[in-house]
Amino acid sequence: MKKRAELYTKIVEELSEMRRDTVELAQKTIGEKRKAYVLVNNRSKVNAPLMIQALRTALQIEET
Repeated sequence: MKKRAELYTKIVEELSEMRRDTVELAQKTIGEKRKAYVLVNNRSKVNAPLMIQALRTALQIEET
């Protein structure tokens, strides 16, 4: 797997359940007027900047 994601130029595996859970937890925390911190790294089979962008987009869509 490491070789497949070596350059981390794309999201290698979608991990949609993890993304959904992260968005739900962030929404709950924000709804409680608390700060939400999400740590993202390339070890989750993703390109961290692309995953952050995807999470941000999902949170913005949920707000509207």
